[in-house]
Amino acid sequence: MNFVAVDVETANADYSSICQIGVAEFENGHLINKWSSLINPDDYFDPFNTSIHGIKESDVQKSPTFDQIYSELQNRLSNKITVHHMPFDRVAISRACEKYGLTVLTPKWLDSAKVARRTWEEFAYRGFGLANIAEHLRITFDHHDALEDAIVAGKIIQEACKLKV
Repeated sequence: MNFVAVDVETANADYSSICQIGVAEFENGHLINKWSSLINPDDYFDPFNTSIHGIKESDVQKSPTFDQIYSELQNRLSNKITVHHMPFDRVAISRACEKYGLTVLTPKWLDSAKVARRTWEEFAYRGFGLANIAEHLRITFDHHDALEDAIVAGKIIQEACKLKV
């Protein structure tokens, strides 16, 4: 199965305040390409969000804004199966597009949390956060780094596909 996986981190509770994005491309069961960028959200950084991902306003001051990376993101996601874990990332990307007056990206979205809930009985009703599933699958990663999270979401899909063949 060929697909891309995406994850974002936000500066505050506003979904459009994306401050980091990561995209991992998978082909025939292998991670073949990865891309990430810090993003200047043109917004304030809430200490709560910073405590989760560690990204500070000073880290993104010279980074591109979402509209400046939009064409890169469009090239990476358009007409592709695009994995995300839970609705947050999909909604954040849509809200950032709206914030900048850009056409909302419409790849073929696939939620790895929903796949996990249907694949592993222990995650059917609870505990289907990215870290819990990764631990169950013995995948180690640096949680709340957008690229690392995207890669793990992709690996969850790969593991589920192995079981469903």
